[in-house]
Amino acid sequence: MTRRIAIQGEPGCFHDAAARSFFAGEEVETIPCETFTSMFDLLRTDASLLGIVAIENTIAGSLLQNHELLRQSNQTIVGEYKMHISHVLAALPGQDIAQLTEVNSHPMALMQCEKYLLRHPSMKMVERNDTAGSAREIAEKHLLGHAAVCGKYAAQLYGLNILEEDIQTNKRNSTRFLLIADPVEAPMLTKGKAVNKASLVFTLPHTHGSLSKVLTIFSFYDINLSKIQSLPIIGREWEYRFYINLTFDDYTRYRQSIDAVRPLINDFKILGEYAQHSIIE
Repeated sequence: MTRRIAIQGEPGCFHDAAARSFFAGEEVETIPCETFTSMFDLLRTDASLLGIVAIENTIAGSLLQNHELLRQSNQTIVGEYKMHISHVLAALPGQDIAQLTEVNSHPMALMQCEKYLLRHPSMKMVERNDTAGSAREIAEKHLLGHAAVCGKYAAQLYGLNILEEDIQTNKRNSTRFLLIADPVEAPMLTKGKAVNKASLVFTLPHTHGSLSKVLTIFSFYDINLSKIQSLPIIGREWEYRFYINLTFDDYTRYRQSIDAVRPLINDFKILGEYAQHSIIE
């Protein structure tokens, strides 16, 4: 069976690579989308599709837009994948660094590699919409003197020569991706896996100690809070929506903790229950 997975970005991008790594050894067809919004729109129209979406990066932090898109969607988290983000400098075969006058990539990738790129002042940094798209454009238009900052997979996919590897300033650069699916399909994707992580979202009454009370209950049930992210609620001054990740060893105790906190919270939604991915690959 071929896994059909919607991604944001061009073929060869990090979302593409993460989708293929998550389903290593299986047939994977990725469906590129220009934006995360258009990706969620596509998923809404085709329940057979899966999606993969970056949710946080060790340098850039949380992707707040994607938290909201996930909450507003009908999608369920069925897995996660943590991937080391390593950027390469790639150009057409036969080119060397001395011949380069321009380097193209997504602004975030250029920023992450700025220290390396500033050591080569002859290369003008020019922003593009996508890391893999920059590699594709250089290959398709045969742009001499141009290089792309992209992933190794993108460089290989478009036949570019890798001039330098691992050029990002911070070598501990990793992204956590979420695999999402229609709720009807979700049980088949988590079946047989050790579910030990959950992502939740809720609001709290604007009263003293409301968050502390919720966290105390989770602690009582031996539930580990591995992530908390708050976002302001538009139109409701000084009120916040909380996105949290929980990890647990006992699923029954986890469900008991949910029952215990429900009377204290509002607008509650389980975004997904899935197996934690602890190895950064």
